[in-house]
Amino acid sequence: MKGSTSAPTARVLDIVELLAKPGNEQLRFSDIVRELDLTQATAHSILKTLSDRGWVTRDPAGKAFRLGPALAVVAARTGAVRPLAHAAHTTVTQLSAELGYAVSVVERVGDSLVITAFEGGDAGAQTPPGERIAYAPPFGVAFAAWDTPEEQQAWIARSGSTNPELAERLERVLVRTRERGFDVDWTTQALGQMTKLVGALRDDVPAHVGAMLDQLLVECATIGLLPENDSAPRPQPIASICAPVFDDTGRVAMILAVHPFVPLPMRRVTALGTRLVEAATYLRGSGL
Repeated sequence: MKGSTSAPTARVLDIVELLAKPGNEQLRFSDIVRELDLTQATAHSILKTLSDRGWVTRDPAGKAFRLGPALAVVAARTGAVRPLAHAAHTTVTQLSAELGYAVSVVERVGDSLVITAFEGGDAGAQTPPGERIAYAPPFGVAFAAWDTPEEQQAWIARSGSTNPELAERLERVLVRTRERGFDVDWTTQALGQMTKLVGALRDDVPAHVGAMLDQLLVECATIGLLPENDSAPRPQPIASICAPVFDDTGRVAMILAVHPFVPLPMRRVTALGTRLVEAATYLRGSGL
């Protein structure tokens, strides 16, 4: 949605999202002020309004804030107003049990990717729903691959690089992903963090250093996505395999992603991708 955003509204949502994160069930007033860098007056006004509306409650003994019962009414309506997303959340629970790996639902919100469901996997590797990731290379290939040419170019441009080699590689990735029907990402968590760091540094260094960082960004942003990896003779560590879920207009509404986080041979990768495509196709054809 175009236009300016509302800072006061953002602060309200920041508090709700903070309280919704796992492990934040015992946040006190001072914790909220510190975590969100709010003034005490602002935090007090927001929490007072949320409390009056039942969106948060405060434990009279421990003084900790937590989400309130009014949000249960909102949550209960999600299945009716977002049936496809509701069905997808059920599907990831089933897929995680079936495949033995973590499975997630990822939706696009503007220039961000939001994890709206995450099931399975080791506790230390779980990603809580609500986590946001920039919709920029190397993330979101399964969205970009089926988008319009204009949106694909915008996705490539968000890499932060003007290097034509990077654009060419990413265009090849999108073509190969469409041909295959699902995305395979060999990008490790550390490599993803390095990509973000290199992109942030390249605009604040001398030109000759920027040129080197730009080339490094090409490698970082595509090393886990290059279609040449499809023919890898040995098992490769797989960060995620993603299949698009289309809505009734033919656009990608969300993606189903499985996260093995272990080396897998290509035949296993293909089998997992095929299973995800089957699940995604069933969701689209279920009439939701």
